[in-house]
Amino acid sequence: MTSLTQLSQAIHDAPRWHQAEQFQNPEEISIIPLQGEALGAVVFGLDARKAQAGETIYRLKQALAEHLILIFKKQTLDDLQYLAFTSYFGSIFHPSADNPVLATQSDTGTPPDVIPVSNAVGQGDYTGHGELSPHADHQWTPQPSFGSLLYAIELPEDGGQTSWFNTIQAYEALDRDTQKHIDELQLITYNPFVRRQQLQDHDSNGYGTSPLYRFKDQPIIGHAYPHPLVRTHPESGRKALWLNTRSEVELVNYDDQAGSELIASLREHILKPEFRYEHQWEIGDIVFWDNQVTLHSRRPFPSDQRRLLKRISLAGSRPF
Repeated sequence: MTSLTQLSQAIHDAPRWHQAEQFQNPEEISIIPLQGEALGAVVFGLDARKAQAGETIYRLKQALAEHLILIFKKQTLDDLQYLAFTSYFGSIFHPSADNPVLATQSDTGTPPDVIPVSNAVGQGDYTGHGELSPHADHQWTPQPSFGSLLYAIELPEDGGQTSWFNTIQAYEALDRDTQKHIDELQLITYNPFVRRQQLQDHDSNGYGTSPLYRFKDQPIIGHAYPHPLVRTHPESGRKALWLNTRSEVELVNYDDQAGSELIASLREHILKPEFRYEHQWEIGDIVFWDNQVTLHSRRPFPSDQRRLLKRISLAGSRPF
């Protein structure tokens, strides 16, 4: 079954709002912000298998723009139900074949709609069991995804926690002079999967070995799409640092040494604990995050313990 057919089937089979037994009462749903955390809210009472009212989806979209991650507890979904729920929030992210991402398929040149993020043989094997450094997904594409949902199905006994970083708060905590200096800068993030394909050099973070900053005398590997270093959220209008902590990057029309030092300083700043929330996964959790203004990372876990989550990413627009 192709991904297009799968999504079409999911929407065809989805519950309808006029079917009372399959309709979610909006009054059953509450959204509670995480206390003392840099970002996040828990959504109680929602059953993602049911049809959702317009007012519920509007509330959830508003809450995502405000809290940046939403946590849905105790969900039980098959892939089609998961796709149907996700489709309330946007189109599935499908990059072009010349911009490989996690789980890009050799036959189609694009990833499947539902990606198994797993170390379990035969169910993904895309990210292994090592630490994943803080990053935004698909940052090296011309139109990065706006958000993703990650659904926990099987978890290790030790490790594997996921952290999210609030890059709006990180930007707002900078002094005014630094903000003014970086507001108009353009940043290129180079595709780590292209480098991995070319170098065939894997390391423990799952993205392949690469320099942290590209100097002008170094070769360009893959396409180069300049995006703002300081990104504006399309709904809230708030500004955020659009910078991960490890992939190869380059500031456009900027001195190499000064650029390398500036990026290193900003990366150190983003990692401050006051901008971070760490999620302790439970089976049935779905975490929905805004990929435009957050980074996420993963703690390592033992290689002999299984971990299976399923991710769906949603299409975004050109950063501005």
